[in-house]
Amino acid sequence: MRRFFPYLKYLKAESRTLVPAIFYGLLFAAANGLGLPLMTKVVFPVVFDSPGGSLSTWELIAVAAWLPLVFLLRGVTGYLNTYYVTATGTRVLEAIRLDYFRKLQSLPLSFIQARPAGDLVSRGLADTGQLQNTLIVFANDGVKQPLTLIAAIGYLTWLAFTEKGVLLVLVCIALVPLCVFPVRYVGRKVVKRAAQVQGQLGDVTAQISENLAAAREVRAFGLEKHATARFADACRALVTSQLKVVKYAQALSPIIEIISAFGISLTLLYTYREGMSLGIFLSIVTALYLSYEPVKKVGALNNELKRGLASLDRIELVLHAPVAIADPETPRDIGTVRGDIAFDRVSFGYQTGETVLSDISVTIPADTICALVGPSGAGKSTFANLVPRFYEAGTGRVLIDGIDVRDMRLADLRRNIAVVSQETVLFNDTIYNNLMLGRPGATREEIEQAAKDAFAHDFILKLDGGLGYDTLVGERGGRLSGGQRQRIALARAFLRNAPILILDEATSALDTESEAFIQKALQKLVVGKTVLIIAHRFSTIRDASMILVFDKGSIVAQGNHATLYSGSELYRGLYDKQSTAAHATAS
Repeated sequence: MRRFFPYLKYLKAESRTLVPAIFYGLLFAAANGLGLPLMTKVVFPVVFDSPGGSLSTWELIAVAAWLPLVFLLRGVTGYLNTYYVTATGTRVLEAIRLDYFRKLQSLPLSFIQARPAGDLVSRGLADTGQLQNTLIVFANDGVKQPLTLIAAIGYLTWLAFTEKGVLLVLVCIALVPLCVFPVRYVGRKVVKRAAQVQGQLGDVTAQISENLAAAREVRAFGLEKHATARFADACRALVTSQLKVVKYAQALSPIIEIISAFGISLTLLYTYREGMSLGIFLSIVTALYLSYEPVKKVGALNNELKRGLASLDRIELVLHAPVAIADPETPRDIGTVRGDIAFDRVSFGYQTGETVLSDISVTIPADTICALVGPSGAGKSTFANLVPRFYEAGTGRVLIDGIDVRDMRLADLRRNIAVVSQETVLFNDTIYNNLMLGRPGATREEIEQAAKDAFAHDFILKLDGGLGYDTLVGERGGRLSGGQRQRIALARAFLRNAPILILDEATSALDTESEAFIQKALQKLVVGKTVLIIAHRFSTIRDASMILVFDKGSIVAQGNHATLYSGSELYRGLYDKQSTAAHATAS
């Protein structure tokens, strides 16, 4: 139970709806636990034991009204309890998911990239939904059902001391604790199976997400049947685990009912031998039923808590993950930087223990166009990603204008950097809103000018029958071609106008016409900026004044093209190999 205490803050924040929910739940418990037993003991005997015609009209009306009044109170309070509980739960779910999503925004890329996207989605949807349900069931039934039980047992205890048959009532009450044993046993089984269900639900979500992201590849390689078979296996495993949860959870109710049936049978035998009246017998049976029913609900609550614990474990992987990259306690105010970049004995490795960069020291002056070249996996992208603190240097320092990037606010640092990736990501929104991400608050004129600088304005105006900037781009920009997406990304960079620009091979995998437009845009974009070009194709580095050659996590050579071609065997081999491939493709 203590695991849930920190999360009760969500319930506290919704006290305006939670308090009425509990209040109406208490009224429901009172009507249930006391109203019905008293009716069978007091009201029914008045009717059946009185000679015909001995009751006055008002007495008869009062007796007849008892049952509908009790059920009216139960119905109204039960409805209001359910409504306010649902209202509380809906807002609690919103708060939990918002905190989960907010935490994802602050976690480093290494955390996000180490886990399947679908699994993180499942944790944010299915597991937060389970936690919300657990909190609400606990807040509602955790009060209502124990009080119903107390009211029913309180009535039985009072009956034991006012009527004959004390032994019977005490025996019947003594059977109630027997229900604890199946509740505990089932609870242990449920928590294990619930953890399996949530994990396998994450696998199913991950497969759907992966399949949609790779839809083109699936069709290109004829993998439809293979993908379907994998998904069917995942669904089958999920269904098996879900049925095991149902098997144990649903077994609890009949077990408790069987125990309660023994209690009622003992009552029947004892009342026969003692010659009790029908009214006393019915009131005892009703109170017993109303005491065993809350025990069933408390057992179900226990199962719900176990399922909640399984989801809580998965959610806390994100909520309790350390924020390795955060603002310093006393940040330096930097304003707009010049763009001098320096690496001072920087090393970096992923959590797997793999070293990606080793003891890197280099200075890139402001207004320098610096190309990063080398074999795949040599550390080029990691080097560039350390500048905006997408990753944190393991040892050493990354400096901008002589200031350690860890001494800057993340917002200030990244406001001075524009990134154009190899795979442009656009959000499922209008082109106008996607462009505005480059600099929120920019005017319409500034946005259109940035599009013109990126040679995107003309094709934007022709989109969607002239809808232009109000055209929806689709998920990840799927309604646009690769060249169009890349020019919109460049327009965002123009709009940002940051002094540091990182280009992750912005012209790769494009047709000749699109590449020509983008090359023209780049020539204008890089003017007056410190530029890091992650070069996969050497044709893009002809304007670079500085080239860094990476190999196995180290900078093995640096200089301009002429110097490196004559002095670096690795650079010359890479350049000649790509040039030969380019000539062969052209011919």
